[in-house]
Amino acid sequence: MKIAAITEDRVTISRHFGRAPFYLVLTVENGKIVGRDLREKLGHAQFAEAHAATDEETADDPRGHGFGAASHDRHVRMAAAIADCEVLLAGGMGAGAYESMQRAGIRPIVTDVAGIDDAVAAYLAGALVDHTESLH
Repeated sequence: MKIAAITEDRVTISRHFGRAPFYLVLTVENGKIVGRDLREKLGHAQFAEAHAATDEETADDPRGHGFGAASHDRHVRMAAAIADCEVLLAGGMGAGAYESMQRAGIRPIVTDVAGIDDAVAAYLAGALVDHTESLH
């Protein structure tokens, strides 16, 4: 099983999915982390020019920002680097990104656990809470 965590420092889970520059992908076998792979992650910096178009596109969407076709396309491009992962751990993310990850077959979890290893251990123990109330 592979679990991705968004990160800036390889140790903690970033609080903002769109701004984090990396995924740390952890390979888990028999309940233990057996591998770590740092992968670059597309984010707001790479999509800055397209944000104005997205804001116009989603202005009339009752679900709000991040649900239009252009946003979903960006989220799919962000997910491509972790297409082999089952789970994505984030400290915070938009509701549109959350939905796009689900549609890509990746289970997003918004957690308040800061440490990547601690969050993975909690997930494997079935004790990691998905704080969907924190979606923006």
